[in-house]
Amino acid sequence: MMKSIALIGLGGAIGTILRYLITNLTEARFAPSHFPYGTLLVNITGCFAIGLIYALSGKLNISPELRGFLATGICGGYTTFSAFSYQSISLMREGHTTQFVAYVFGSLILGMAATLLPIIVVDRLS
Repeated sequence: MMKSIALIGLGGAIGTILRYLITNLTEARFAPSHFPYGTLLVNITGCFAIGLIYALSGKLNISPELRGFLATGICGGYTTFSAFSYQSISLMREGHTTQFVAYVFGSLILGMAATLLPIIVVDRLS
């Protein structure tokens, strides 16, 4: 149990650092903007990663410890749905209705598609 907790904690640290770096680099690239491009990118790539991890875990016999490190640790530290919620509300409160709608629907629709895509691909390859 302690080994799993340590691996998840290490993965969470890695994911959090990746989220910070990718979000800041993306936001700097698109500044100034009222649209949270960095968080959107992290959410979509995080959804893709977790879909891929779970799609491959059964096919490649990934151990529960490694799956916990990758999915719960790295992806859990990396994805930013709490930031998603806060930024959505901020956009709405600041009157940026078009950006709010694009951000909410883009995150949900593209995130689900990004999660499903590797599952479909891996299933078809087997």
